[in-house]
Amino acid sequence: MVLIVHGFPSAVAALRFEWAWQHPQASRRLAHVAPRLRGEAAFAFHLRVLAHMLRAAPWVRLPLTLRWLRADFCRELCPPPPPHVPLAFGPPPPRASDPRRRANPFADTESPPDQDAVTPCSLCERALQDEEGPLCCPHPGCPLRAHVICLAEEFLQEEPGQLLPLEGQCPGCKNSLLWGDLIWLCQMGTEEEEEDLELEEEHWTDMLET
Repeated sequence: MVLIVHGFPSAVAALRFEWAWQHPQASRRLAHVAPRLRGEAAFAFHLRVLAHMLRAAPWVRLPLTLRWLRADFCRELCPPPPPHVPLAFGPPPPRASDPRRRANPFADTESPPDQDAVTPCSLCERALQDEEGPLCCPHPGCPLRAHVICLAEEFLQEEPGQLLPLEGQCPGCKNSLLWGDLIWLCQMGTEEEEEDLELEEEHWTDMLET
């Protein structure tokens, strides 16, 4: 294995992506992708399919990351990935072992938040006490903590017809943030529950046709 795509909102979404990648001829979303050419290597063909998948609905709106496990196998995709899909190298970073702590690559040493304190959402000012995994800005000194839906609506003000944000400006520090990075940082502090999820537990993106 030299390449993985991660950042899917659920296990079902990831499995459907994998199925379409392995069976592009059976996916209505990939009808425009030409079949494997004579003399075309399997590796090159799968990269060509992947390039089109990252530009096709519904995957084009997902906060995915393209990760090359071996840099010497890295190839340019045609068409290139969308701007919000970052390119990474090496193995994926491990998940945090303590579910009470959230990984933050931008911060140095910060005291953990008081678990008993009722923190308000920076946008709607309602309590975050019962919120599972509020989104936090990763930039040092920024106090932003918000409900997922509140920050999503903030980011989608310029794209009223969309349901899933790609990126936006932090309301607190005004830095540009990728939605996928915020979700990833939020999930880093949770227990590895998605590995035990039943496929029947649907996420809204699972309803999108492949």
